[in-house]
Amino acid sequence: MMKKINKLLLSVAIAGLCGGAMAKPVESDNEAWKAKFPNQYDSWASSAETDQIVDLLADDPNLVVLWAGYGFSKDYNKARGHYYAVTDVIQTLRTGAPMNDTDGPMPAACWSCKSPDVARMYQEVGEGNFNDHKFGKWGHEMGNAIGCADCHESGTPKLTLSRPYAERAMEKVDLTFSEQSRDMKAAQTCGQCHVEYYFDKNDHNNVRFPWENGFTAEGAEKYFDSIGFADWTHKISKAPMLKAQHPEFETWATSVHAEMDVTCITCHMPKVTNDQGRKFSKHNVGNALDNFDVACSSCHDSQADLKATLKANKEAINAEKLKAEAIIVRAHFEAGAAWEAGATEAEMKQALIHIRHAQWRWDFAIASHGVHAHNPQEALRLLASAQEIGLQAQAELKKVLTKYGVAQPVAIPDISTKEAAQALVGWDKAKLDAQKEAFLEQRVDKEWPERN
Repeated sequence: MMKKINKLLLSVAIAGLCGGAMAKPVESDNEAWKAKFPNQYDSWASSAETDQIVDLLADDPNLVVLWAGYGFSKDYNKARGHYYAVTDVIQTLRTGAPMNDTDGPMPAACWSCKSPDVARMYQEVGEGNFNDHKFGKWGHEMGNAIGCADCHESGTPKLTLSRPYAERAMEKVDLTFSEQSRDMKAAQTCGQCHVEYYFDKNDHNNVRFPWENGFTAEGAEKYFDSIGFADWTHKISKAPMLKAQHPEFETWATSVHAEMDVTCITCHMPKVTNDQGRKFSKHNVGNALDNFDVACSSCHDSQADLKATLKANKEAINAEKLKAEAIIVRAHFEAGAAWEAGATEAEMKQALIHIRHAQWRWDFAIASHGVHAHNPQEALRLLASAQEIGLQAQAELKKVLTKYGVAQPVAIPDISTKEAAQALVGWDKAKLDAQKEAFLEQRVDKEWPERN
């Protein structure tokens, strides 16, 4: 603590000597906001109630194959409440077991959306210096889950973009934060994290949003193709793959909700009234249906009708999702069979591009939390495109397989369970679990702030 105080005093002195204004220190401790904003704090803290762990790989083993060779095929759970953001990023197998400050596998940028302590550390050490390190470097500094200082200037209700990469991205698409309405500013604070992004290896591994061509999946795809970017090489097909994160801002931006100026805040953080009759913004960022009367009733006639619509949307999207998965999974295995038969890179190039593009569009649709409510039409459009391009990949692969005399249809091995699929793609789940547990016990519990 004394070291932090001395560092702050030194920075104040330097700012005074230089005659420059110093940014207000980031108050990243969520507890420090409680006395001044008790209603907002208590509603934020209630996100701890959204604690259920849902294993999405177990629910859909296709995902293990689609992400073969990438961390998401090790572990992928449904997002929980903001309260668990730090806990979940520490515990996921995707971040490995970094036993020292220089261990990977992930860069420090993986902390970017998980804690207001990131904004504090950007201020203390610099954005690039923070991200130049590995994930294990800063764990001892990450004591607060997504909270107050992520969206507000310290100690005030004033909205801010606490992440400089988000500010740069918004300016790139003519949405300069200072020029927006309060509702749009609020949506942009959500858009600091609920977006598609990648880590720019040419710029300290800083976070970057691929918005050069707008908000669509095709626009991002065009950008990634133009710079030759791939998140990983698929273990079975050898295709250069892209992994979508959670592009809620993008799918919202192209929706009827956006056209009507209905933002994230409108539905997920509406104004409610406390016991004293005072209004405040609800901060548990929960299911919009829980707020139907204050958030939805001005546009939707009844909660029952809206629930029925959302249920139908979800079922339709899931059906098309599974169709796309079946096509793309088969294409991966067909590509694997072609390589084994002796196919050349030139012969495989077009098929692999199709696999890359098909899976990207599938992923952009299904990785967007709540897309069945935010923009179901866009999800269905992307899934239809994924199926079409996936079939084009299969058509290209059929030519190669026929040339090399490979029997068709190519046999698909047993991937009916998460365990079978993970063994097939080469993950030793027991080993990964043991490494993670040792990391939690020997490093996190001893050196890092208490986890939930």
